[in-house]
Amino acid sequence: MQTRASATHRHPHDDAPDTSEAFRRLAALPPGPRRDALREEIVESWLPMAERLAGRFRNRGENFDDLRQVAALGLVKAVDRYDPELGNAFESYAVPTITGEIKRHFRDHLWTLHVPRRVQDLRNRVRFAAQELSQTVSGRRPTIAEIAERARLSEEDVRTGLEALESFTALSLDAELPGGDDGYSLGDALGSADPALDTVIDREAVKSRLRALPERERTILYMRFFDDMTQSRIADELGISQMHVSRLISRCCSRVRNQVMRDAA
Repeated sequence: MQTRASATHRHPHDDAPDTSEAFRRLAALPPGPRRDALREEIVESWLPMAERLAGRFRNRGENFDDLRQVAALGLVKAVDRYDPELGNAFESYAVPTITGEIKRHFRDHLWTLHVPRRVQDLRNRVRFAAQELSQTVSGRRPTIAEIAERARLSEEDVRTGLEALESFTALSLDAELPGGDDGYSLGDALGSADPALDTVIDREAVKSRLRALPERERTILYMRFFDDMTQSRIADELGISQMHVSRLISRCCSRVRNQVMRDAA
């Protein structure tokens, strides 16, 4: 009598052995070495099918050996969760389990940036809808409204899904830009923090307070900080002492500073 899991009859697929009797024995065995050995035989018998399913996802940016390992993991999960008492063939249960494990691997590990699950799902729905519509419309790309109707999504969700279609991988900052000079990379095109931005914020904060100052004080501040005049020259221009100019500048700056700080509090 044949005792191995891969025994007797075969299913329509050459890589789908008849292990129904092995699964019934596995369900009846208590935890222990005998059960572990039988479980391993069943897994080994179905590994060719798992590899066939992994082959469907070739050339999608992932190493095939890694895909085989993921498919094998899905197969182990299917063996552990399968209940022969439900009457369903193991293959009909294992195929979606293994395929789902592979798709989950792509979803969780191959995005360059972390993308929320909802956005990933939107990407897939938008992609499928666009592919279906491309067969019915000719000479143009499907509109956002058409994709939204086909995918049963809002137009805003379609826009999010379309953006995610371009977000699966990231371009290196060292990558050369097409049409640019030799050696001109994406990193060269990126801007940097502008130190003058802080000056803009400060100027806007004091603008209204400076307008409220008396004309002479405004003139002195303008001459000192915009015309870059010395205090002695300002004193000569206005016919007052340098000490008076110094006191006016100090008093005006303190007043404006206090008013701005009070407004920000």
